[in-house]
Amino acid sequence: MTTVRLPLFPLNSVLFPGLVLPLNVFEERYRAMMRDLLKTSSGGSEASADPDEPRRFAVVAIRDGHEVAPSAPGMPDQAAKTAAEAGPAAGFGDDPVKALHTVGCIADAATIRERADGSFEVLATGTTRVKIHSVDASGAYLTAEVEELPEEPGDEAGALAEGVLRAFRSYQKRLAGARERTLATGAELPDDPSVVSYLVAAAAVLDVPTKQRLLQAPDTASRLRDELKLLRSETAIIRNLPSLPAGDLTRQATSLN
Repeated sequence: MTTVRLPLFPLNSVLFPGLVLPLNVFEERYRAMMRDLLKTSSGGSEASADPDEPRRFAVVAIRDGHEVAPSAPGMPDQAAKTAAEAGPAAGFGDDPVKALHTVGCIADAATIRERADGSFEVLATGTTRVKIHSVDASGAYLTAEVEELPEEPGDEAGALAEGVLRAFRSYQKRLAGARERTLATGAELPDDPSVVSYLVAAAAVLDVPTKQRLLQAPDTASRLRDELKLLRSETAIIRNLPSLPAGDLTRQATSLN
């Protein structure tokens, strides 16, 4: 088993390999993380990805906790001070490991831009799934000892991917109808089974626990089988209940990042 220690960025969402992750970084613990990541480049307030010096951090979904540290009421500067004093594990209880899922995804920051107020605009891309073995809260921000997880194809991944793509197209049409929006038909979908599995997992309107289950599937074929069942079920629900009062159903756009 080979592990590596990486900065850890917990979120109330799931990042999949190949998907783009925009971040608005304003908490001091994550500002410190971005400042350290920028040190791996040639310097300056803005940097572009260097394949020889990747700026990597691990993204993990929160199981039980808060993405933003709780802060005390009062003036903004006092609230920020209170959050900073709470430490890098603020919002995650006494043991951050228990508050976070054990499988996450490495993110490679292509762009880190510092704003005048000290916050950061970050654009990263998910690369590889990782298993989190331990979390360290002794520094300015959380770090984790992680092990990269291989993506095994499993049995009949190719045939399953074709079925998932057909089901996803049907799901998109039903979802567009429920939103009273026009479906853009010009987008090309990939044919690589693993890419299909991650794209569909990210684009479908599913809750975080379901997306997390898809992320940690043992292989591509297992993920695709699960997605096929989910897409057929969700499509049937939308067809029979077009005015389903699901918060994300009528507000979120389907993303094909």
